Amino acid sequence: MIRCKGVEKSFSDKKVLSGIDLEINDGQIFGLLGPSGAGKTTLIKIITGQLAYDGGSAVIMGKEARDLTRQDGRNIGIMMDNFGVYDRFSCIDNLKVFADIYGTPYEKIAESLELVGLKDAAKKSASDLSKGMRARLQLARVFMHSPEILFLDEPTSGLDPRSSKAIHRIIRDRKKEGCTIFLTTHNMEEAHELCDTVALLNEGRIVDIGAPDELCRKYDRKKTISVHLKTGEDMELSYSEENGAKIGELISSGNVETIHSSEPNLETVFLELTGKKLEEE
Repeated sequence: MIRCKGVEKSFSDKKVLSGIDLEINDGQIFGLLGPSGAGKTTLIKIITGQLAYDGGSAVIMGKEARDLTRQDGRNIGIMMDNFGVYDRFSCIDNLKVFADIYGTPYEKIAESLELVGLKDAAKKSASDLSKGMRARLQLARVFMHSPEILFLDEPTSGLDPRSSKAIHRIIRDRKKEGCTIFLTTHNMEEAHELCDTVALLNEGRIVDIGAPDELCRKYDRKKTISVHLKTGEDMELSYSEENGAKIGELISSGNVETIHSSEPNLETVFLELTGKKLEEE
């Protein structure tokens, strides 16, 4: 559905993207992880045809991004910052604006608002919405014309856990319906929970790419099992046939309270590869 090969982008004398290579399959949730300023938003703008690129190839739905037409845009939904929300308008009137732009029947408005849980806030002014409700209104806008591909730039940034979970549920539902989703985030827990594949972006370069669990296993340097016994004793055992049998005996005896393997999380993997934390500016 999306393929980038050697994508390059500079602003003046600053290199923002350097040789970006990636492929995203149909129906996949793809996560682009990196701190602010890493180039995530720039890459979205390139792939969706909003920004010219200096070199390489960016193909979406079988077409070079620079050649996308307005008709192609109907198959793409984009959620970025506060783009597409008019504070003085009600939720309904906000969606009417975009229904007119896309030639979408007004009947889809109520359907979209119900989909994101804003049915009861339909006549509420956007300026009176909480941050979580505002994010859901943005999702209602991008869902309204039933796009094949969604680009969600930090969709849960600054939201409370409850609002974030509601957004996650909506994203998963869209995937079940066959939608391809390109997600940017610096929240490693969100990426691990939602994404089929993640790419780690640092200073305009992808430093590694793969399924979240695969990346965590790949950078498991310790390769140990930590066991906490009911007696309060802690054991750290290396991977071996002998220790495997020992752990089996402890579990069978009912003495094990908790057991954990030593794989790092995505935050730790990113830190090891770049020397930076994902939330760093």
